[in-house]
Amino acid sequence: MPTNRDEIWTLMRAEAERDALAEPALASFLHTSVLAHDRLEGSLSYILAAKLGSETLPSMSLRSLILEAFDSDPWIGLAIREDLRAVLSRDPACRNYSVPLLFFKGFHALQAYRVAHYYWQVGRPAMALYLQSRISEVFAVDIHPGAVIGKGIMFDHATSVVIGETAVIEDDFSMLHEVTLGGTGKVGGDRHPKIRKGVMIGAGAKVLGNITVGEGAKIGAGSVVLEDVAPFTTVAGIPARPVSYPREALPALDTEPIS
Repeated sequence: MPTNRDEIWTLMRAEAERDALAEPALASFLHTSVLAHDRLEGSLSYILAAKLGSETLPSMSLRSLILEAFDSDPWIGLAIREDLRAVLSRDPACRNYSVPLLFFKGFHALQAYRVAHYYWQVGRPAMALYLQSRISEVFAVDIHPGAVIGKGIMFDHATSVVIGETAVIEDDFSMLHEVTLGGTGKVGGDRHPKIRKGVMIGAGAKVLGNITVGEGAKIGAGSVVLEDVAPFTTVAGIPARPVSYPREALPALDTEPIS
């Protein structure tokens, strides 16, 4: 995407220039991470490769693989930008676009998953699974590359997130840390949850099995969900039961937690 047409990237560069002047000790970091690049994909590929590189797959080689995914599938670039908008609009700790790019591991883990998912789709499962392993080791976020995740996604904090192979997450989704979208351990095949548009899942919730969480639903912190959740319904408890109806049509856009 050309820099002069990419409003988010233009704003990020301006933010990095401002912060480099305000914090000279971080000027080199901001230059190598943001200002040395001519597009968002270049910056993000550098950041992810620096974090995920290893002796097995050095950062320079990994960066080439990340850029290959970004350049081969333009949808990833669209999703990256929608995810950035989601974080900025929903997370009160985020005050500009460059913050998640530089500092939020939930954002990093999600974008690295997108690369792994690309390699899974093009028939390179060994590479996809290697990336899944590194993402889990570095970010403590374990997303199977076969999972399908839409755009406009926010993983807040993200530590100990687990998402299984056949899980599906639609657009405009938000969740906090220690969430599991897992199987029950009893069946194979299509065994993971289907999360519809605009869902919000609170910290520590477990959603298990091939069940559907309907559009605009909200799941309380610490809940265990074993059955379908109706659209526009709040559930909580162990096992989760309906407790109310969200004030917002799409509660993922309003990340107020459920106690």
